[in-house]
Amino acid sequence: MYQGEILKAGIEDDKRNFTRFFLIRRGKPRAARNAGKTSLAFGLKNVPGALFKALSVFALRDISLSKIESRPMRGRPWEYVFFVDLLRGDDEAARNALRHLGEIAELVKVLGIYPAA
Repeated sequence: MYQGEILKAGIEDDKRNFTRFFLIRRGKPRAARNAGKTSLAFGLKNVPGALFKALSVFALRDISLSKIESRPMRGRPWEYVFFVDLLRGDDEAARNALRHLGEIAELVKVLGIYPAA
């Protein structure tokens, strides 16, 4: 569908996993035309209020989330990576929220900016 090249198949570490994939390209993600959704991942230390502070960067700018999912960090007990979908594209409020999130989180990675379904 996306004309991507499979680099390595069968890399799961648990046969019960569902099939997931990423289409990866070099460079900074570019916003698609009419983008209204942003997917990102961020990691936090296990300290009181860390998730509250991270999510507040969106609430303070009236940015809605359509998804939040957590996954434990391997080898780092009680620390998590959060996968979030924002209902905003590449606008000033979203860019400011991501900059602010970068001050709170150990890791912030934009996975894609694209039209909302």
